[in-house]
Amino acid sequence: MTTVREISPRDAADLAKAGAVVVDIRETAERETGVIPGACHAPLSALAAAEIGAEAGRPVIFHCKSGGRTKANAAALEQKAGANDVYILAGGIDGWRDAGLPIEGPK
Repeated sequence: MTTVREISPRDAADLAKAGAVVVDIRETAERETGVIPGACHAPLSALAAAEIGAEAGRPVIFHCKSGGRTKANAAALEQKAGANDVYILAGGIDGWRDAGLPIEGPK
């Protein structure tokens, strides 16, 4: 079993460019404020049924709005990612935005 680790927004952006899967666990209405480019959507309320599309060996980065939900649900997120390395985005999408990283319109 892997261990969930927190990752800075800049390091997460680099890891995503290298092929990590970014997963937004916010609910649909929350995504109206924008999304991280390329992030798939697996709302926490439907996580068990969601497909995150992470092949074996591909790191997975989960995020919410500010990081609280990802930390509180780290065990469930780790289970969803399987044997892959699992990260939670420090500060969530708010931290990503504060780091000056790109945000796309609502999806």
